[in-house]
Amino acid sequence: MADVIVVFPNKDNAINIRNILTRGGCEVIGVCTTGAQVLHYTELLDEGIVVCGYKLADMLYTELREYLPKEFEMLLVASPEKWQGDNMEGVVGLNMPIKVYDLLNTMNMMLQAMDRRRRKRKQERSQRDSKQQKLIKDAKELLMARNNMTEEEAHRYLQKCSMDSGNNIVETAEMVLSIMSE
Repeated sequence: MADVIVVFPNKDNAINIRNILTRGGCEVIGVCTTGAQVLHYTELLDEGIVVCGYKLADMLYTELREYLPKEFEMLLVASPEKWQGDNMEGVVGLNMPIKVYDLLNTMNMMLQAMDRRRRKRKQERSQRDSKQQKLIKDAKELLMARNNMTEEEAHRYLQKCSMDSGNNIVETAEMVLSIMSE
């Protein structure tokens, strides 16, 4: 779950929104009154959501958005005339006066979108290179030749052995090749 930072010039407003988000299941790690405080928090985190008002004590939300790392998104709570024409990337607007239901649903939507992007990045990192793909293919072919398995059965066998041993499928394919080639 992504971390949430709440920043409003009025500390009481920030605390009230933090309390609503916390009761709604969000993990709020900071309550701030300035953009500088938010930027300090973001140095300690990989990603997250900043819930803020239009104008902070030291900067406007547009400036804060520019300074935020790209892994952070912003939920802007302001009247529509303050933000409707901006269409900044990474900023979702929520109309004032704020409704608890809308705040929680919008936060959940943003958190789910972040989670999907995180999973997609992880999946892209886990793509196998051609050498790894060849190892798996060779192990399947060896299993198919020696044990009269179909390709699907050989693949399932590698997956099961991989899960049982706690190794990834490439390591399992290497083990099968080393054991069965002797």
